[in-house]
Amino acid sequence: MIVEVVGAVIRDAGGRLLTVRKRGTERFMLPGGKREPGEDDRTALARELAEELGVRLISAEPLGMFEAPAANEPSAIVRSHPYAVTVAGEVAAGAEIAELHWIDVAAPAVPLAPLLEREILPRLAP
Repeated sequence: MIVEVVGAVIRDAGGRLLTVRKRGTERFMLPGGKREPGEDDRTALARELAEELGVRLISAEPLGMFEAPAANEPSAIVRSHPYAVTVAGEVAAGAEIAELHWIDVAAPAVPLAPLLEREILPRLAP
């Protein structure tokens, strides 16, 4: 089974990357999620960011498409379409988000989802 998602690469002024951990899970991943019927990537991303983080999407630049084993769905593959985004508002955990963590992309100190660890972080590291 392939799970299609959109993800947000949000960096702070120091270059750290915002990651989220959903309730009932152990690994951190990019904010974002699955598209609802009829949604394009940017619409889904804007909705997910508003629900999960309470922020408004300002801009989104595609970073490609990546696949890896899903962190929370056994025997599934996650296919992510991440975007480098700019947001407005104060980031706060909402919806199913249990925890937010800003990570150093060169040395993350939390357990990461395989997609983020294997596919996306190597492309963001300096």
